[in-house]
Amino acid sequence: MRMTIQRKIILETMRHLKSHPTADELYAMIKPRLPRISLATVYRNLEMLAAEGIIRKFSLQGSTQKRFDGNPHPHCHAQCIRCGKIEDIMVDPGLDPKAYVKEAWGFDIQDWTIEFRGICAECKALPKESQQWFKQKEEKKNGRKKSKRNQN
Repeated sequence: MRMTIQRKIILETMRHLKSHPTADELYAMIKPRLPRISLATVYRNLEMLAAEGIIRKFSLQGSTQKRFDGNPHPHCHAQCIRCGKIEDIMVDPGLDPKAYVKEAWGFDIQDWTIEFRGICAECKALPKESQQWFKQKEEKKNGRKKSKRNQN
């Protein structure tokens, strides 16, 4: 794969991020540096970089939106159910999930993901009023999901 200027800037940006952007979010970040770049070019390059194993592509539970991770090494993700922040959770180097699953169940694992969902430290540290607002927002969101399920 040839390293074009656009691909190089996309990769540099991904490697410096701690977040896990969608293609749209990354496009908005890159557009000031490359005013003539198109969203389709960003999508295409992200897909190519992911296919080569240079970055990772994943989607979170309950979402169809693809996210991209500049860290290609095996790790898990933790998502805050209040603010949506996604954090990398590094796997103990002594733990080999692929070997464990192969030994215990005979699967030859090609790829794996583990996703944790909970409340991040920043959201837990918010004043009680803010926590209550988030809780009400979650309850309304969950109520809509339940009512949609009941209609089907």
